[in-house]
Amino acid sequence: MMLRPDLAAVADAVPHGARVLDIGCGDGALLAVLRDTKAVEGRGIDVSGANVASAVARGLSVVQGDADADLADYPDDAFDMAILSDTLQAMRSPATVLAELLRIARRAVVSFPNFGHWRVRMQLLFAGHMPQTDILPYSWYDTPNIHHCTIKDFRMLCSEIGVKMERAVALNASGTPMRLNAPWWFWNLFGEQAVFLLSRKA
Repeated sequence: MMLRPDLAAVADAVPHGARVLDIGCGDGALLAVLRDTKAVEGRGIDVSGANVASAVARGLSVVQGDADADLADYPDDAFDMAILSDTLQAMRSPATVLAELLRIARRAVVSFPNFGHWRVRMQLLFAGHMPQTDILPYSWYDTPNIHHCTIKDFRMLCSEIGVKMERAVALNASGTPMRLNAPWWFWNLFGEQAVFLLSRKA
């Protein structure tokens, strides 16, 4: 099964045989690939009943729930890896969710659309309306994304709440990883999506 480029980058960060919780798992496409190619012991949670039904039909262990409220029910260190792919911007309290990820898992992989991309900036500057792009397709009044952030914003948040950034990759408009030695400002300007591997600071 072919994954979206951002999900493929997330999958690359997951070790073989890991115990994984995928928060906002959608229809289970990522979990299914991780199960079939990396023998992970996967669990999922998603707010959509239709998504949960699709994931269960794939033979996955997925429950319906709200990550903003339900992550508190998971015990400490219950998983090796927590995944939050393309979901952070829809959380009511992103900082709390990040803290919860690294309470219930040793590491976390977080991906999100970069609101600092140059196309987004140009639409705001010249068109004067909230941007719409391939990865941010919603109108301002019906978007599920309530906390748009840039790569720079996310790095600052990690620093503020004491989260270690082990690895990161930015994807360009074609979904190709950008060069690793590029400066952060370059990623923030030209990266459409970002994927971060996080862990607790010692």
